[in-house]
Amino acid sequence: MSILVLVRHGESQWNLENRFTGWVDVPLTEKGIAEAKNAGERLKKENIHFDAAFTSSLKRAQDTLKLILECLGQSSIPVEKDQALNERHYGDLQALNKVETAKKFGEDQVKIWRRSYDVAPPNGESLKDTAARTLPYFESKILPELKKGKNILVAAHGNSLRSIVMNLDKLTREQVLELNLGTGVPIIYQLDADLNILSKKQL
Repeated sequence: MSILVLVRHGESQWNLENRFTGWVDVPLTEKGIAEAKNAGERLKKENIHFDAAFTSSLKRAQDTLKLILECLGQSSIPVEKDQALNERHYGDLQALNKVETAKKFGEDQVKIWRRSYDVAPPNGESLKDTAARTLPYFESKILPELKKGKNILVAAHGNSLRSIVMNLDKLTREQVLELNLGTGVPIIYQLDADLNILSKKQL
């Protein structure tokens, strides 16, 4: 049996400012730091020893992971960072306030960009595009470790993690669009040797 834990980073400065963040490397807020530490405390009660961790190339996910591992006393485990786990790239919307964006492009258009599966904003990625880089990485790097019976922690982003959850939970396009992952909320999967899900819970 193996354990996979997925955690979306704590609140970032641009989450707070209601901006499209994407690949812009913004820091955690004080609340985000507290959320990461709280995730670590909750995971500590589960008494999981992690064999390895994976995160994106962005600071907010890396810092969340660092705080969780410090809390667990497991800072020495191997950590792999890769932009395959980065947030969805929002293209021309990056750095724009979401309310201002709706005024500029129209609410209906922005809703399509945000809530459709395969329509990308100008010069950006759709959720489908995000999955197209996240899932091959997940399947080539993370699943083999789980198959060996290892316990793995992944700290990443709302959309890259939605892609992974969609794959694990076999969600439809429509179902994944309704899926919202809270900041700093660990999701724990227990898997058997064939990577069938034995249990799933949120902390």
